[in-house]
Amino acid sequence: MANFKSLAKDTAIYGLSSIVGRFLNYLLVPLYTYCISAANGGYGVVTQLYAYTALFMVILTFGMETTFFRFINKEDTQPHTVFTTTMATVSTLALAFLALVLYFIQPISCFLGHEHHQEYITIMAVVIALDVIQAIPFCYLRYQGRAVKFASLKLLFIFLNIGLNLFYFVYLGHTEVIYVFLLNLVCTAIVSLCFVPDLLRIKWHFDFSLLRKMLSYSWPILILGVMGILNQAADKMIFPFIYPHKDSAIQELGIYGACVKIAMIMAMITQAFRFAYEPFVFAQSKDSDKNHTYAVGMKYFVIFTLLAFLCVIGYMPLLRHLISPDYWDGLRVVPIVMAAEIMMGIYFNLSFWYKLIDKTIYGAWFSFAGCAVLFLVNIIFIPHISYMACAWGGFAGYGTAMILSYVVGQRINPIPYPLRSIGVYVAITILFYVAMELQPETWPVALRLGINTLIIFAFIGHIIYHDFPLRNLPIVGKYFRQ
Repeated sequence: MANFKSLAKDTAIYGLSSIVGRFLNYLLVPLYTYCISAANGGYGVVTQLYAYTALFMVILTFGMETTFFRFINKEDTQPHTVFTTTMATVSTLALAFLALVLYFIQPISCFLGHEHHQEYITIMAVVIALDVIQAIPFCYLRYQGRAVKFASLKLLFIFLNIGLNLFYFVYLGHTEVIYVFLLNLVCTAIVSLCFVPDLLRIKWHFDFSLLRKMLSYSWPILILGVMGILNQAADKMIFPFIYPHKDSAIQELGIYGACVKIAMIMAMITQAFRFAYEPFVFAQSKDSDKNHTYAVGMKYFVIFTLLAFLCVIGYMPLLRHLISPDYWDGLRVVPIVMAAEIMMGIYFNLSFWYKLIDKTIYGAWFSFAGCAVLFLVNIIFIPHISYMACAWGGFAGYGTAMILSYVVGQRINPIPYPLRSIGVYVAITILFYVAMELQPETWPVALRLGINTLIIFAFIGHIIYHDFPLRNLPIVGKYFRQ
């Protein structure tokens, strides 16, 4: 129980930087969509370039974040050496990437359709390099249990970014898309500077022998990560090349990208859980009851992501105002994308069986299969149903990877997941979702919100009755005990 309390505490703190931080950052979504019209296509440019940013972030970190936690917890390694070796390797990759982009800036810009705005590519290349270099110091903070500093630096970026964007787009009244990227660069650089004092105090030790072992472990994770990010971002990268109406492709992409932001509440939850859960799992890997711990952790993850799903759907009449009415046509993708994100989170939780036995190649194959399905769905259906194909492609891709990981994992390293209990929660969620969606649009918003609130409370009641009895809660629990 003490272990779960520690996990819950860290999840709450990381959630401050992830869930709360991203929520605050979502203030930028209405800002961009209300200041940059859908017809303008500016938000489509933002969506496209940030998709490439996510991909190269994964490539350049080279799976070293997970590898870092694996090796720093080994008895035969020195934590200090693991950190400095990892930091030097990742930093070298980042700087090499930046040099190559700057050298080939013209052909890269032409390929992406921004030959007249090479500055977009230049700025984002610098942002990527700085973010990659930051990744390992952030991992080290997690290893040290310095969750507060981790959250503080993440929130510093968020508040700076929001403040500067509000100043430029609202106070000054400008709408140039380049400042979306430029302000991101400024904020990233400031956070990077915050790590400099700690890095200057470090005595650097590069261990080539350790690096070879780490690379052997990390390259399958790299493939897994690339496949995973392609499942999230490939649709946004390939859409302009596949959509038959080239003159409106970037506008359609902007609509899809804006609506996906609403669905990304699932991503916020899974990320907060991951930040705390990854070091927790590796630390528990030697416990005799670790499989029970993983099974319970999976159940709680599913419960709370399904609750979040119902909350978003239930309050969609309000949440849709996060984006300009110009973009509302794309709200059809929200439940599909959220369901895909839930499956992605389940897949992440399932992935620890092969990480703990050092067989990360399995993850690479599962992710490759999921990515192949995603590409196939997008290539076939984008010309016919536009960005709806992107949503269904992600759903199919994550579903494929999730099922493969579970089936193979239960044969190699079986874990007693409470499938019956999880299945009941999924069935109830589907039933409640249908009840929400069948409400006529002509009904007053207040009435729909009231009904949906009652539905959500019914779901919470089921959770409390079956899995979180009020009598077991701290402080207030005594009032419910007989």
